[in-house]
Amino acid sequence: MSVIEDAAAIQDELVALRRRLHAEPEIGLRLPRTQDEVLAALDGLPLELTLGEALTSVTGVLRGARPGPVVLLRADMDALPVQERTGLDYASRVDGAMHACGHDLHTAMLVGAAHLLAARREELAGDVVFMFQPGEEGWDGSAAMIAEGVLDAAGRRADAAYALHVFSAGVPHGVFSARPGTAMAASDGLEVTVVGSGGHGARPHRAQDPIPVACEIVTALQTLVTRRHDVFDPVVVTVGSFHAGSKRNVIPDTARFEATLRTFSAPARARLKDAVVTLARSVAQAHGLHAEVEYVDGYPMTVNDPRETAFVSDTITDLFDGRFRPLAHPMPGGEDFSRVLREVPGAFIPLGAGRGGTDNHSPRAEFDDAVLADGAAVLTELALRRTADPTRR
Repeated sequence: MSVIEDAAAIQDELVALRRRLHAEPEIGLRLPRTQDEVLAALDGLPLELTLGEALTSVTGVLRGARPGPVVLLRADMDALPVQERTGLDYASRVDGAMHACGHDLHTAMLVGAAHLLAARREELAGDVVFMFQPGEEGWDGSAAMIAEGVLDAAGRRADAAYALHVFSAGVPHGVFSARPGTAMAASDGLEVTVVGSGGHGARPHRAQDPIPVACEIVTALQTLVTRRHDVFDPVVVTVGSFHAGSKRNVIPDTARFEATLRTFSAPARARLKDAVVTLARSVAQAHGLHAEVEYVDGYPMTVNDPRETAFVSDTITDLFDGRFRPLAHPMPGGEDFSRVLREVPGAFIPLGAGRGGTDNHSPRAEFDDAVLADGAAVLTELALRRTADPTRR
């Protein structure tokens, strides 16, 4: 039977696993229930398993029948602090937690690939590393797994690395995509506290009101985006949190806001970092106030290797004719698989899996289980074909 046929044969098992994970989401670096589910799903396979120490990761190594390249396949496993609103019969049973980004699908697909590849061990010329990673959603779980040796889990450095990521909007349903070079943005943070002096709301001249100053900084940040940066090397600045005061007639001592910053090139990232810090401090100073500013370095840009991206395109086109489309532009989301791709050539591969048109991270985001077998088949075929090419070791 073909890889596609074998993947279709385990589709029901993958759906059942995905729905169990969806109903019991966990956040951050410690995912004990998820780890147990993955270990149970891998039980009986000829894998060398290693569990994480700083996080509840699972690393599996499948040794091929013949020596060859090492291929790493990654699935992130963590959920988001989102209250689910889908109404699905397998919706989250954990208050304030939801698989709103599809990591439950990624985990099930990688489990499927492990089963499919184990069944083809005799035709595998090389080793496959299965990287089940907690803490992608802002916890930098990839960095923690790299520190614990995941890239060298097979006994030497991986030669190639691939990760699938489902999207509930922005990529057509059932379509795989990728692009050479920058595929996703660098994701950093800005935290600003404007420090003034509180007082009575009826007598603002006797206080130093931090609220209008903080508002002015927020507005100036948007002007900075359009007037200090090249439209062809874009940046995104979004203030997602703003807190100040406790009552309408009381001027508070401080006003605080947080922003996410997205860039697509190293020069733009460096310019933005310098500019936003200077702007926030200068605007506050101009009003006689003080701004405490912290720039939080986050995930770097996700950069696909051109040769590996072409290989992904050819492989998926051979498997599913007409279901691969080049990604026209980088996506503004951030991804800690970027840390793997800084060390190992490979590709980050979006897959359209949406139901209902809502975006990833929405409390109403729905993903279609129908893509599970196809995702497992693609991961399997990438590993088989990449290890079969000794010239690319």
